[in-house]
Amino acid sequence: MNVDFKGFGENVATFVADTGLTAPGVAVKVTDDGKVAKCSANDKFCGICIAVKDGYATVQLSGYAEFKAGSRIAPGYQKLAANSNGGVAINDSAGRELLVVCSTVSMAGVML
Repeated sequence: MNVDFKGFGENVATFVADTGLTAPGVAVKVTDDGKVAKCSANDKFCGICIAVKDGYATVQLSGYAEFKAGSRIAPGYQKLAANSNGGVAINDSAGRELLVVCSTVSMAGVML
């Protein structure tokens, strides 16, 4: 692709990481006061974990983010929820509407 959205509108916050959250690059949800965990399938996600260290997680809450996807998601506004692999998938009943700006069979570029 000859355009790049990385860095656009990024906003991150630090949370306490659930013990099951051990790696970056996964969709996360708030589970308690100031605490996040890796999403399960069909969960609404608040953002993507970009770092985990010493029991804390840095989570990108807005801006352009790239999520794993099990299949190509068409660009445009789509209702997305977490999938079982820490990524995202179309989910018209449980998803949140977000703008997909680019997609391949394994990645979706999303404006949070």
